[in-house]
Amino acid sequence: MFDGFEVFDVEVDGVRIHGRRGGSGPPVLLLHGIPETHLMWHRVARALADRFTVVATDLRGYGDSSSPPSAADHGPYAMREIARDQVALMGVLGHRRFAVAGHDRGGRCAYRMALDRPDVVDRLAVLDIVPTADAFARADARFALGYWVWSFLAADDPIPERLIAGDPGAFVDHMLDGWSSDPFAFPPEVRAEYVRCFSDPATVHSICEEYRAAATLDVDHDNADRGRRQIRCPVLALWSLDGPLPEWYGDPLELWRPWAPHVRGHAVPGGHFLPEERPTDVTTALHAFLTQPSAGVDPRTGRSW
Repeated sequence: MFDGFEVFDVEVDGVRIHGRRGGSGPPVLLLHGIPETHLMWHRVARALADRFTVVATDLRGYGDSSSPPSAADHGPYAMREIARDQVALMGVLGHRRFAVAGHDRGGRCAYRMALDRPDVVDRLAVLDIVPTADAFARADARFALGYWVWSFLAADDPIPERLIAGDPGAFVDHMLDGWSSDPFAFPPEVRAEYVRCFSDPATVHSICEEYRAAATLDVDHDNADRGRRQIRCPVLALWSLDGPLPEWYGDPLELWRPWAPHVRGHAVPGGHFLPEERPTDVTTALHAFLTQPSAGVDPRTGRSW
């Protein structure tokens, strides 16, 4: 699925990051969501590799990246720490400044990276998310039922870990089939890889720790930055037309503008898993965003970015 890409396992600050690299040109880092691994980008990565050096990785604690020990405050799994892994990895690969695109949990890593390290992120794309603190602040009954995994995975150790261990395949299938508009978007071999990774108790514990950190430290970090720091690079936000974001938040760009004055974006037909359900739409949007000048006007809104 990644023809022409090389597989790597790189140690950065005691954490092994697994991924693939291919293509040539300006560097682009692709970050995945849950319950996926870097494999979610396989259709988009191949298309982007014609013009860009594409790096697709497994986040700390996901896929075949390592799962370092956590701590009482879940600090090792805060997005700030996960983003540091990815910045260090890109440095080892020779990329001191790069674009980053992240879906779901990868999008949360990506925007935290852009806030903390504006010196390395020159463009940011976030797919089907709003900022973490905003999501929690606006949570209601629809959120509790639609995104129940936010609360379930953040529950005290070891309850979610033990329950998932009983049938990891059912948990993965529930997320893929429940949040997508096309369950056939996931080839059997890719779905099997997602289940394989969720069958590893260390991986599941790490993912739960990441959700525990999201509900505490990530919210604290967002609130500490609110009104004080902004993402200064161009930002592209894409979201699912058939997913809950338009229903829950109206125009998601309105939530992003206080954080990113240079944001633009639009809805993409289909469900939550945009790179797998609508790879051509995502590739087209990313290609246009990554190749346009760093300042200009969004033709959809007339806003500068």
